Amino acid sequence: MSDGEITPVDTTGNPIDTTGTGNPADTSSNTPCDPNLVYFQTQVLPILQSNCALSGCHDDQSAQDGVVLSSYAKVMSTADVEPGDLSESKLYKVLVDDDPEDRMPQTPRQPLAANQIELISKWIQQGAKDLTCEEGNSGGNGNGCATDNRSFSSHIAPILQTHCITCHSGPLPSGGYDFTVYSGVKKAVDNNRLVGAIQWQQGFTAMPYGSAAKIPDCAINQIKAWVDAGAPNN
Repeated sequence: MSDGEITPVDTTGNPIDTTGTGNPADTSSNTPCDPNLVYFQTQVLPILQSNCALSGCHDDQSAQDGVVLSSYAKVMSTADVEPGDLSESKLYKVLVDDDPEDRMPQTPRQPLAANQIELISKWIQQGAKDLTCEEGNSGGNGNGCATDNRSFSSHIAPILQTHCITCHSGPLPSGGYDFTVYSGVKKAVDNNRLVGAIQWQQGFTAMPYGSAAKIPDCAINQIKAWVDAGAPNN
């Protein structure tokens, strides 16, 4: 410490902002992802955007029943989320409702997968926070997203399960592509329909269909790297 430099002290017990971000608790710029925590922006929001924040449902324009699920602020202000309490969180209860008339997503869309519901449940139980972290801190492309040696089972399938299987599963999967199995994904790769769709390239139907946003860039980069490597069943 140089002469004359003052160490910040707050006798109120409040944290001191030494990050320069205006938020003393903000360590997102270099915080590695903790596998025991759920991160809203990279794990929960993509599920909501792909399955719920769609035209005619809960996007900004449609806002069915006043609920908008396109951002953290709107989820927290419109979706009746009670941090730490599943029994008082309507967002969770409509996902597990036994009555198909009340369950979300409504037919003809498939219910969320069990692991997707579990992720949202865990997020609420952890306090429904807007946590962020730095994804993939090694083996990547220089921007914090690991793309080297991507495995279908460990990396690609979980991405597709989060963003795509609500439509691409069941007896009549959208486009004839069943993304719950490798063969269905490989079929989309062989037909040159996967990467262009998730990148929203001209001439492709943007996927997730009806979503207001693409899947995260890191997810797109990982899928493209896996496809470029020959889309191995590994």
